[in-house]
Amino acid sequence: MILDNFQLQGRVAIVTGCDTGLGQGMARALAEAGADIAGVNLSDPGQTRAQIEALGRRFLDLRANLSDIGCIEGLVVQVKTWGGRVDILVNNAGIIRREDAIKFTEADWDDVINLNLKSVFFFSQAMARAFLAQGSGGKIINVASMLSFQGGVRVPSYTASKSGVVGITRLMANEWAGHGINVNAIAPGYMATNNTAALRADVGRSASILERIPAGRWGVPDDLAGPVVFLASKASDYVNGYTVAVDGGWLAR
Repeated sequence: MILDNFQLQGRVAIVTGCDTGLGQGMARALAEAGADIAGVNLSDPGQTRAQIEALGRRFLDLRANLSDIGCIEGLVVQVKTWGGRVDILVNNAGIIRREDAIKFTEADWDDVINLNLKSVFFFSQAMARAFLAQGSGGKIINVASMLSFQGGVRVPSYTASKSGVVGITRLMANEWAGHGINVNAIAPGYMATNNTAALRADVGRSASILERIPAGRWGVPDDLAGPVVFLASKASDYVNGYTVAVDGGWLAR
């Protein structure tokens, strides 16, 4: 049956930045499909843990600052020891800094690039090595953005990082698809999360955004549930190097 291809029972997934928002929604969706979840966060993911365990799945709480890639290999080892294997990586952790390009600082550039792009590559590399050692392939899902396709305003390093995410997603797919490793990305649109609270509170700005979205609403974390389960499951075994926009039609406008 086709629905069996979407099942994740017996799989172990690492989700970075899953204490709130989109990461929490994707972790919950993977658990609903049957996966155990290892969450990598800076902050306490207590709410996420409760949601995962309420579904009858296991949750491993790992704390790390992924801006320092020196922690990544150790994280993968911890997850393999805990779960016996590792099957899925969702590179969701990220930050944004807003300032006019003419005033943008090197520190704000480096902070965003290190977390949003550098850590995505090196975590993916560590996972690919683990997949090859297991000999069973695996799934890597990167979180891109609408600004992977558009320039944006006042977010130079964020735009650069998310454009880079799409590029390295294709590169890694080219090199690893032959080993049964699927590397793809999800590009969320305007989502109702903590990161957009100020935009949603600005009545005029919120209205202008909604006018541009054909679906006529802000996205919510549950909108990523179907795409992330698809990309993490056997159903996407012949999907490689692709970025799925989940944006209510924003990019089509």
